[in-house]
Amino acid sequence: MASYQKVIVVGNLGREPEMRYTPAGTAVCSFSVAANRSYLNNAGEKVEEATWYRVTAWGKQAENCAKFLTKGSLVLVEGRLTPDKNGSPRIWTNKDGAPAASFELNAAEVVFLSRRADGSTESVEMGEQQGEDIPF
Repeated sequence: MASYQKVIVVGNLGREPEMRYTPAGTAVCSFSVAANRSYLNNAGEKVEEATWYRVTAWGKQAENCAKFLTKGSLVLVEGRLTPDKNGSPRIWTNKDGAPAASFELNAAEVVFLSRRADGSTESVEMGEQQGEDIPF
């Protein structure tokens, strides 16, 4: 029996995208996305929470992400979670000294949701993922 996994994340880029190419010339773009939520805790206080995803896009989709996305851009990413080489999620200590985590997401589709300077909405769907197991 085959298994299936799909994750959809809507959030903002935490930094500028990073573009690179594999030795075979395939474009690869990596960027981080924060999916934010807020809620009231039992004491009635507002709590802000961010879940971080490290996104990898491939091929023409990667080139478009590097060209059009910037820090703060709102995006919808559809893809699958991939384990970090040391396990998933990736754990580190943030600048406040608290533990933090991010999840690795291999993008099958990226939809640009940010507003352009002219007020129109970028909503460009990028094609399917490529190079799922390409070594670097």
